[in-house]
This record gives sequence, C-alpha cells and structure tokens, in this order.
Amino acid sequence: MRDGEQTPGVALTKDKKLLIARALDEMGVSIIEAGSAITSKGERESIRAVANAGLNAEICSYCRIVKSDVDRALECDVDSIHLVAPVSDLHIRTKIKKGRDAVRQIAVDVIEYAKDHGLIVELSGEDASRADPEFLKTIFTDGIDAGADRLCFCDTVGLLVPERTTKIFRDLTSSLKAPLSIHCHNDFGFATANTVAALAAGAKQAHVTVNGLGERAGNASLEEVVTSLEWLYKYNTGIKHEMIYRTSRLVSRLTGIPVSPNKALVGGNAFTHEAGIHVHGLLADKATYEPMSPEYIGRQRQIVLGKHAGRSSITLALKEMGLVADEAQTEEIFNRVKQIGDQGKHVTDADLHTIAENVLDIYKEPLVKLEEFTIVSGNRVTPTASIKLNVKDKAIVQAGIGNGPVDAVINAIRRAVRSCAEDIILEEYHVDSITGGTDALVEVRVKLSKDGKEVTASGARTDIIMASVEAVMNGMNRLIRAE
Repeated sequence: MRDGEQTPGVALTKDKKLLIARALDEMGVSIIEAGSAITSKGERESIRAVANAGLNAEICSYCRIVKSDVDRALECDVDSIHLVAPVSDLHIRTKIKKGRDAVRQIAVDVIEYAKDHGLIVELSGEDASRADPEFLKTIFTDGIDAGADRLCFCDTVGLLVPERTTKIFRDLTSSLKAPLSIHCHNDFGFATANTVAALAAGAKQAHVTVNGLGERAGNASLEEVVTSLEWLYKYNTGIKHEMIYRTSRLVSRLTGIPVSPNKALVGGNAFTHEAGIHVHGLLADKATYEPMSPEYIGRQRQIVLGKHAGRSSITLALKEMGLVADEAQTEEIFNRVKQIGDQGKHVTDADLHTIAENVLDIYKEPLVKLEEFTIVSGNRVTPTASIKLNVKDKAIVQAGIGNGPVDAVINAIRRAVRSCAEDIILEEYHVDSITGGTDALVEVRVKLSKDGKEVTASGARTDIIMASVEAVMNGMNRLIRAE
C-alpha cells in the first residue's frame, strides 16, 4: 500500500508533513511519496526530514524523466523515485515534443542513472489509459531491462472502468516480469473501484491518498481501498484499520481540507443515524443499518436527534450515554427533543444530556466553569485572549493568541484546562445565524474529541465569541465527565 499525491492549494510545512508521515508509517503504509524534490528548496527540506525520520516505510520522491529531478531527489536521502514518463501520444506530443522512440530512450537513460546512484525506481506510464497498449508494453519492457524495480499504470484523468481495468491488468501482469502498480484518479468517481479491480487482476501495489486527496477530483481513497479489501474481499492488507479515522481527521486538520459529510467511512454522516425506523433496527441488531462496526476504523456511532428522531433514537442515545430512563421519562425527553427539532435547531449530545438530566432530576456540577475572559483584536494587533476558569475548584488564568478572536479564546481555554484535558481536539466548528441583522442570534456547533471519543455541543448568543466559548466549554465538560 502506497500513499502520496499533490493536492491543489495545499502546501504543507515540514512539521505537518512529518506528522502525517509518522501517522502513515504507524498505520502500516509501506511506501510514502513525500513530494517532488524538484519543486523548491522548502519542499526538499520537508522530504529530507521525512526520509531521515527513522520510519519503517520506504520514502519516495516524484520525478520526471529528467536527470536533474533525480539529482534533487538524491539530495533528500530518499529510498526511491516515482519516475513518470508520458506514454500517450497526446502527452508525448504536448509535453516532450518528440517521438515515441525518444521517450523510450530518455526513460532508459534516467532509469540507469538513478540505479547507478542506488535508488529504487518505479517507472510510471503517465496517461496509460489513453496510450497505445503495445507501446506501453514496450516502454515498460525497456524499463525492466534498464533496471526498473516496479512499474505503474496511471489512469491520469480517470477514464478507466472496472471491466476494462480487469482486462488490462490481466494482460500486463501476465506479460511483464516486474511488480505492477495502479494509480487512479477519481474524475468519474471510479478511482476506488478501478483500484480494487486492478488488485484483483494481479496488481501488487495501489497508489492511494488519505481522504482521496489529489489533483482535481482526487485519487483513490486509502480508507475506501483498505476497508474494501479487508472487509469485502477478506484480504489482509497489513494496515492497522483501527487508525483509519484518526489519520483521516489528522490529514483534514493539517491540510485545511474538510471531509465531505457524505464521504464513505470517514465522513461526518457515516455511522450517523437519525430516522426512527433505522435506529429501531439498530437496537435489535447493529448490523441492520451498518455494514461494519464503526470501531473497526476507530470511530464511534452517532445518534442525531431532531424532528425525524423516534423513541428508539432517544433510547439508544441514552443507553450510549450510560443513562437509564423509564417509559414515562423517555417519553418526556422525546417530546422535548421534538420541540427543539421542530424549531429547526440541532440537538447536540450536550443538549440531550442537559434535557435528560433535567427530566431525570440529575444535576452534575461542571468541572470547568468560566469566570471571565477578555479579547484584544484589531487590524494591527495579533488577536489575544486572556481567560479565567475554575477547573475542578482551582482558579486558573491563561492567555492565548490565534488567527482571530475566536481562535485565540479557544486556544486560551485549551491551555487553561491542560491539566485535565490536554489532548482535547476541536474537530469541527460551525456557525449559523438564527436571526437577521448585525445583532443576530447565532448558534455555534462544535465537535470535540478525546482519546477516540467524540461529542457535539452548541452555544447560542448574540455574541459569536461568547457562543463559541459556551459551545467549547459544554463539550469539554462532557468529555472530561465521560472519563
């Protein structure tokens, strides 16, 4: 299993690349393509840092069939190069501006040069799905003769379908004497299906990316390919599947690219249930409306409560919170949830917990209480927040800076509660205006996580900063109490 691909608009710092590389290595990814060394000095520093981090994975750099690209890769101490040669007439004509024979010779020369310098070489046929099949075999055979260790078929603009993929890979894997990889783009939404079809037809390696990131519509998704192979084909990939969700969230945070709510497996709506009929089935057997246990990929089941919720939803949500209610109490909680849902509002975990505590006559003193906070912000001032909290009956004063006043005050809160909630992560942050005007009532909804447990919480105020503080504090108290 291999991970790597550039994504438009994302320029990761060295530290962020290292964090992601370490997570991939811990997960069991065998090859990490850490970037293209020819890009810039900063990119080379990042690749070199990954290469020298002592990881188990093979570290690779993307290269064109240009010797200077190989030289830059060598400066980064990588183990291998992903050497990409255009193989379709369209790409040869527009990029190389020479004939097929010239491309063959250039590719051979660069492969031999890289092998002479001790590199593992994976020769990739760019735009292979639009190439003449016989020419593709010829350049791959040339590559093997020149010392290439692996070959790769690139569906560069996502034109393959599974039936054609199967036919191509059965032919190539039976006629070529080197391991063959598959590299799929998702322009038509077939990247995962084509990748799995290629592996079933003899491919030995898949190029994938976390969350399906990559050029344009992205590449084959690591989480989809791994889980399909493990769960549907019963094939052991060697990947620690329980780390999938955690790694997905890490990559989303560090790249700044949110995961679509309806994304398979790792999207916010996956393993989330609201409709009463679905939750009724879950109470009888979780497999009724879930293809696998969410814990398999390291996440938790979520019950969404709102206007579509049924009594079964309330029962299951209370059970997962560890609360016990009789029939009359459940009915009262159900009615209150419906009232909030009918007003078009979201019922978060914290909301339900508060409703249930009121109905069940339970009161739990919050472990973290807000005493006061101050914000300084402006066009010539770094947003700074100072905050005073009561944390487990101890007064704590802290300060924080951020990209804006909300970010600053949340950073200050996290620093203040570090003694009891050091690793709480803000996963999601949403703001909705409930009323109009500059004095609008806003609802802030957050998703927080700690040690694999997630909660949602909300705050509603005319002051967006106060609403944000309220939401974060509600969520933190839920997480800390759950320990």
